[in-house]
Amino acid sequence: MTIPGQLEERVNDSGFALAAVSAPPGSPAERTPAQRSNLLTLTALGYQSWREQSLTLLTGRPLPLSREAAYFGALCRPQAGQAWLDIGTSSGFYAGVLARAGARVLACDISPAMLKVAARRETSPLIQYALLDAERSGLPDQSFDGVTIGATLNETARPRQMLAEAARLLRPGGQLWLMTLARDGSGLQAALGRFGGLSFPDEAQLHAWLPQLEAVGSWRRANVLFGQWIKA
Repeated sequence: MTIPGQLEERVNDSGFALAAVSAPPGSPAERTPAQRSNLLTLTALGYQSWREQSLTLLTGRPLPLSREAAYFGALCRPQAGQAWLDIGTSSGFYAGVLARAGARVLACDISPAMLKVAARRETSPLIQYALLDAERSGLPDQSFDGVTIGATLNETARPRQMLAEAARLLRPGGQLWLMTLARDGSGLQAALGRFGGLSFPDEAQLHAWLPQLEAVGSWRRANVLFGQWIKA
């Protein structure tokens, strides 16, 4: 899937399309330690195994990927032919769910290593992988019917900017799906913030950062928050 006129007919050294109108992924100085760790091949190779267990570990109750996918599908109901942007695709979980529903997906990440893993795992021709900084994509307004953001929101130093960019790229009536770790005031989150650069927005912050969108569905288990938002 190609967004016509927005992705150059060329690839970078890692073999992934670059957005012609965007700034390149941020410099190392702009990335959090968590983001820098995602650039490592070892992190990318082990990420899917962690992703399969992470929400169960974080919530203390079984929460497999199959249930997460089912919840997303039941609320957002992605349709064949729709265009979706998967921000911080990592190992391609949401990109694969969307493609199996028949949606066209631009799956982006700042990590070439993650993109390589995702491209091996999810091979649908409906998915195009792009090395792209989603905080400043340069893609045109209202390009997508839907945007998914997983825990990438916790890892960026500028979560408000990432959400603003997602809102800009959505068409009226388009959907934003978030899976994020919400603030719980724990010492562990404080340590992750200090040493990993992670941030943990609460629900009030998300509402303040998404003034153009309306929250229409949410589910929280422990500090894991799922949310569906619609652009007016």
